[in-house]
Parts: sequence; structure tokens; C-alpha cells
Amino acid sequence: MQKITTVVTVLMVSLFAFSQQKNTVQSKSFSAKNKKITVYTTADSTKLRLTQTDVLTFEPSKQPLEIEVSVFVEPSKTFQKFLGIGGAITDASAEVFAKLSKDKQKEFINAYYDKEKGIGYSLLRTTIHSSDFASGSYTYIKEGDKDLKTFNIDHDRQYRIPMIKEAIKTAGGKIVTYASPWSPPAFMKNTNNMLRGGTLLPEYYQTWANYFTKFIKAYEKEGIPIWGITVQNEPMATQTWESCIFSAEAERDFLKNFLGPTMKKEGFGDKKIVVWDHNRDLMTHRANVIFSDPEASKYAWGMGFHWYENWSGGAPMFENVRKVHEDHPTKNLLFTEGCVEKFDAKKYQFWANGERYGTSMINDFNNGTVGWTDWNILLDQNGGPNHVGNFCFAPIHADTDSGELIYTPSYYYIGHFSKFIRQDAKRVSTSVSRSSLLSTSYLNVDGKMVTVVMNQSNKSVTYNLIVGSEKSVAVIPAHGIQTLVY
Repeated sequence: MQKITTVVTVLMVSLFAFSQQKNTVQSKSFSAKNKKITVYTTADSTKLRLTQTDVLTFEPSKQPLEIEVSVFVEPSKTFQKFLGIGGAITDASAEVFAKLSKDKQKEFINAYYDKEKGIGYSLLRTTIHSSDFASGSYTYIKEGDKDLKTFNIDHDRQYRIPMIKEAIKTAGGKIVTYASPWSPPAFMKNTNNMLRGGTLLPEYYQTWANYFTKFIKAYEKEGIPIWGITVQNEPMATQTWESCIFSAEAERDFLKNFLGPTMKKEGFGDKKIVVWDHNRDLMTHRANVIFSDPEASKYAWGMGFHWYENWSGGAPMFENVRKVHEDHPTKNLLFTEGCVEKFDAKKYQFWANGERYGTSMINDFNNGTVGWTDWNILLDQNGGPNHVGNFCFAPIHADTDSGELIYTPSYYYIGHFSKFIRQDAKRVSTSVSRSSLLSTSYLNVDGKMVTVVMNQSNKSVTYNLIVGSEKSVAVIPAHGIQTLVY
């Protein structure tokens, strides 16, 4: 018996070693030698907007000096696979989109979803009935219908579903689409109100789980494949709009005893279920409670998170993303929502808004995140519609009076990632020698490396791009972002 165990152990160790050797060989196959570098730049106080600004070449690298600024890329060290980047098609986005002329609608859809004409979005979030970003609250059933006999998505067929179909078509016929609820119907809650928090009544746990599967069936019947769902948008926030509170234990038990088994029973066991869907501040606690329970954890693909944790001041808590990734390496991390709040039309071109996106995306990706989803992809000139006055910024706004589209810095900052990094790319080890720069890199499946560099300083920076044993020298403008493809 001992001999058999020893043989099995040796075989397992050998297979593991071979697997590791194979992965190392694959990751080391990339070489920068003799490759051209195409540089795309966006910068404040310039006309550069995802503009090709240079074509560089590599030469053998020597030890960089301390006085030099360098970005180091090590192709032999690779990490998580890339799922995609995108935004949310809300009722608000769809209602504004419907007011545009056909030409502007085409321009808008191309701007986001066309890989050549636009920035190539490959992720899409939408809502399960209403959120605050709609002209009013609604559900898919008549109030009090606990058997869900009146369930229908007629409301979404007017604006939202046609827009989602256009996005999918423009993206090449496929886009990773997931959906999130803001609140169960009023009668299912202890407050009898979709707004201002409250909790799901235990007697409606099964009904609410069934509601998710009915939504998926209805959308897929419309020709919109649903990749996954989140359990609850912002489960610890009592908002003036649609909201519902789930403690960590309540979300764990709902997932374990109702939502997970119901999804599996209805043939949706392959759909991804994402927990938390709230800010970085409390994400480690939520991860520990849910993922440490094997029966709940088996239904959870991973964890979603937002960026609003600094509402009371302070810096973004990127270290919590890293902590969840380290503590639960088999689970995926997905940024599910972020936007610049407190809309002010005078700040359409406020550069710091774009830099907030770049900073978050680089740090989130470098800490293990597989995908990144912006909030509303389109809002009007008032930052809405929003039925409780929670007006916000979007990367693109439409002035519904003039019919014109307004592109903000955020659109271009997101585009420096989404246009060049493709699905299944692998993140590559990247570091910088000065804190004025931020950087991340990905190796696409076609063999092209993509390095994004962001300059947060008030001065242009000359830096070395050192990839393995090769080097090139680039210049990035003050408050600029570059994508280098090679």
C-alpha cells in the first residue's frame, strides 16, 4: 500500500512539474527582440485622444541608472486571464439613446463596441427590472404575484433590449452580459418598499430565486445570452433609490439554500454567480464569510466590487482587492460598477475624472481583477434620467436638445485598455521605478504585448520600456496615458 502511494505521489509531482515547465516555456516564448512598438497617446491640454504618436524599436538593454525612469515588463511571469471591459446599459442609457438620430445612434454604438472605429467593449452589465437610473420604478410582475404568473419583460422591449441587441451585433455577435438586481418587488420586503433599503422576507427567498431564472429565460428567448448574475447590487447600502440589505450571512445562506440550487435545477448551473457587488472596504469580510462555506462557495464564480468606498474621504482601497485575490485564489474578481458622482455640466472635460478611471483600472488589474465594468454608458445633459435625482457622469453624454454627443476624458482613458487588450489575454508582470507612473501589461492570444503607462505628474516623463532583455525609450506627456503595442 505504501509503495502504491509513493508511486502515485511521484507521478503527481512529475505531472505538476511538467505543467509548470510547460507554462514557463509558453510564457517565455514572447521576445521583444526586433519588434516594433506602436504608441497611442491621450493627454491633457493637447488634442491627443487615443492618437498614434510614435513607432519605436527595441535594442539590447543594459542596467538602467537610478536617475532614469523605467517601466519593467517580465514576459516570463504571467497571471490571470482577461475577461473583458465594458459598461452598463441601463434604462437611462437606453432612454437617452432612443432620442438620438439614427446617425448619432450608429456613431455612439460604434464608439463603444466596434473594435476598429471605437474602443471595443466586450462586457455588458444590465439591471433586473429598475434601478435609480430609469424614469421610474417598475418590476416584471404585478405587485403581490408570489407565483410569478404575470412575469414579463415588456417594459425592457421598448428601449433597453433593442439597444443591447445593437451592442452585441456591433461587438461581433458576442458580448459577456450579466445582470444585477437593485431590489426585489416591494411585497417581498419587510418594508413593503423597493426604495430605502429593507430586507428580503424569508418566505420569499424561493420566489426571488425563481425570479432570477425567469429573467434569464426571458432575455435568452430574446436572443441575449446571459453569462451571469450578481446576487444583489450594493447589499450594505440603504439608498433613497431601489436597494435591499443582505448581511454576509444572509447572502451566503440565500446563495447556498435558494439561488444556487435553483439556478442548477433550472439548467443554469453554468451561469456565473457573483457575490458582494459593493465597495472595496468590506469585500474581505464578505469573501471570508461566503467563500469559507463550501456549500455556498461552490455556487460562487467570484466577487464583484465597486469604487465608492472613499465616499467619506481617503484613498481607494486597492489592497483589499489584492487581499481577496491572495486569500481566495480560485475565485475571480470583477469590477462591476464605478462612475463619477455629483454631475456638473461644467466638468465634462475635467481631466481628473479620466485619471480616476486609469488609476483604478491599472491597480485593480494588477491586484488580480479579470474584468472591469463602468456604470451607465450614456446619460443626458443633466446626468440622467434618474428618478430620485442621483445624477452622475458617464464617459459619453448626449445633449438631447442639440442631438450632439459629448465625449469625456473617461471614455479615452477606458479605451486605452479596452481597445487593445482582448479576451483571454494574460496579465504580465509589470513594475515602475517612479511613483509618478502607473503601468500594467497583457499578452494577447495573437502574441501581441500591450503595455499601458499612465503619467500622473505635471511634467512630461522620458522613460525606458524594458521588456526582458530589450529596451526602448518613450516620452509620455504630463497627465497623459499611453498604450504601447508590440
